[in-house]
Amino acid sequence: MLQIPTTPRHDWKVRAKEFGFGFHTIDDEPYWTEDRYYQFTLRQIEEHIEEPTEEIHQLSLQAVERVVSSDKLMAKFQIPETMWSLVRESWERQDPSLYSRLDFAYDGKNPAKLLEFNSDTPTSIYELGFFSWLWLEDKVDRGEVPRSADQFNLLQELLVNRFYELKPFLPFNTLHFACCKDTEEDRGTVEYMADCAKDAGIHTEFVYVEDIGLSECGKFTDNNSKIIDSIFKLYPWEFMFREEYAQHLATAGVNWFEPMWKCITSNKSILPLLWEMFPGHPNLLESYFADDPKAKRLTHYVIKPIFSREGSNISIHKNGKVIEKVGGPYGEEGYIVQQYSPLPKFGDNHVLIGSWLINDRPAGLSVREDVGQITKDTSLCVPHIILG
Repeated sequence: MLQIPTTPRHDWKVRAKEFGFGFHTIDDEPYWTEDRYYQFTLRQIEEHIEEPTEEIHQLSLQAVERVVSSDKLMAKFQIPETMWSLVRESWERQDPSLYSRLDFAYDGKNPAKLLEFNSDTPTSIYELGFFSWLWLEDKVDRGEVPRSADQFNLLQELLVNRFYELKPFLPFNTLHFACCKDTEEDRGTVEYMADCAKDAGIHTEFVYVEDIGLSECGKFTDNNSKIIDSIFKLYPWEFMFREEYAQHLATAGVNWFEPMWKCITSNKSILPLLWEMFPGHPNLLESYFADDPKAKRLTHYVIKPIFSREGSNISIHKNGKVIEKVGGPYGEEGYIVQQYSPLPKFGDNHVLIGSWLINDRPAGLSVREDVGQITKDTSLCVPHIILG
């Protein structure tokens, strides 16, 4: 695993504009950067990233089965009791999944360590699935990267194929896509997902989450009063469960992507549960619920809220002292404590590896950099290649 300096494409911002990548800069700060890239060997990708990704994903499905079978665990995961039957039904029906991302600490030599799952609303899929691949093609064509270079990036191909597989679940071959207003990155993500669905022959519609309404017969509707029967929503289940319209989730008859059972795998409570079920697994970190006396064994650890996203309210502790922390709106739901695992550092930045799955299949790798050890939504997105 090497960081290689390179000259940015002279026209990369023109290319970004051409292909609708408007959020390459956020609040006047760079988000996409290409004055460097990361180089991996094929063995590192296949054995150190792909294999543990697939294995941990399968272990997580075993954990879901355990949670839905236990009222105690459903409560421990902070799933409202009024939603328990719906979550269980979603799992029992085997409601289909679309995609997920696992975040790892990986230095190219030691086993990758799972930091968390992002299996409900993962973003940065366009950046890898399309723009990073475009970067590689341009760099190869211009002789700036070896022609033998590849990229662990099957995202777009597998995503389109997955939408083909999901077509039978769409009664009218229509899939709505939704995100919140005033979130350019989220809008870019759902537009990319919709483009992949269109490539699979699916008719798509867009609606902002805030504009979703309710018909007289209790069905969700878009802002044209069209019934929503299937929807991909970039909006987390833990929010949906606690909002006023949650009372209609049972009767609205919607095919949800991601499915409702993903509220379990996207919940950081799954980290201590996995450690309990598979203690000592080489790709897992020792983790406990904050109220578990065993958590006091750890001297260098990270405290994470059960519902935290984008690094919010996460803190790093060592020997009773706070080393680093990020503020945010989470925490009332409770915390987990996870053994600290260092992120590799290149220059001034710490590097996080995101490993993607489309349904059950490993599909790609994304690299994020942050000056801090806690990766946030402002972290840089950096391309990668496979060589050797």
